[in-house]
Amino acid sequence: MTRQQRESFYVAQYYCYTSKHMQFAKLKTDFLEYLEIEQNRSQKTIANYDHYLTRLIDFAGDITIDDIDPELIRKWRLWLNRLGTNTSDELNKNTQNYHLIALRSFLKFCAKRDISTMPADKIELAKSKRKQVTFLNPEELERLFSIPKIDTINGLRDRAILELLFSSGLRVSELVNLNKTDINLKRREFMVRGKGQKDRPIFVSEAAVWWLNNYLDKRDDTSIPMFIRYSGTKTVNTSGNYYRLTARSVQRLVARYALIAGITKTVTPHTLRHSFATDLLMNGADLRSVQAMLGHSNISTTQIYTHVTDPHLKAIHQKFHSKKED
Repeated sequence: MTRQQRESFYVAQYYCYTSKHMQFAKLKTDFLEYLEIEQNRSQKTIANYDHYLTRLIDFAGDITIDDIDPELIRKWRLWLNRLGTNTSDELNKNTQNYHLIALRSFLKFCAKRDISTMPADKIELAKSKRKQVTFLNPEELERLFSIPKIDTINGLRDRAILELLFSSGLRVSELVNLNKTDINLKRREFMVRGKGQKDRPIFVSEAAVWWLNNYLDKRDDTSIPMFIRYSGTKTVNTSGNYYRLTARSVQRLVARYALIAGITKTVTPHTLRHSFATDLLMNGADLRSVQAMLGHSNISTTQIYTHVTDPHLKAIHQKFHSKKED
């Protein structure tokens, strides 16, 4: 072995040693910065990953990277499984899996940095129940849309929100981030940037455009957001200093109107997104097109809506099964 080879060997050994003994908390910070700068992840995603990985520190303490092994993961999963919330004595399986997904991403980051640690593919996710999709039928939608008092600016805004959510399949976060100049009301389409910083086209129905125009015609402010809050203002403020409506506010108003409409299902803005997808498929749209309009990266996510084919299957069954000649 030459001198240069020996030096390279010792440098590699030293790097391997120091890498293995790096503190998990320090590497976690590097990982979150990597998500922000190199992966261009949203602040919400970064905050979630920070929360999930901090839970490992809460459980195991100030560990080093070489402390992460199958036995530690097993004990952490058991700890997570027994970790209660405000509404339950246990974390549900999906939430537990979010912690594991964050850790797997962290371990892949370490591998890219040539930091010796446990392989990410050694972590298996827990099996979880498939989510039950809740959607509104046409009669329920009609009842829901009829509740807002359209003789007030608040009511017009809320009717426009309900119509737009059902017409477009927007996520609530995408809806509240809209500005007045974002939607081309004449062409009835626009682009939105959704999860993973992916752009997708959004198409709007004539009914939704009609209500949006009615709402915007009643506004006498110069505020940029498409949907603004009015509560807490005693007089009309035309200075443009309105606050943008929050996702939580939209969630509350949708739930309130559903309750008043006598809909016994739990109704959220995402329920209207489900209703949008279900309506498309029931009327003959193909799964790939619905996937594109929802902005799903994987078609398996869109396949949760295949329940809508049940009526067609039932008709086929009745028509062809055990058919006897008269």
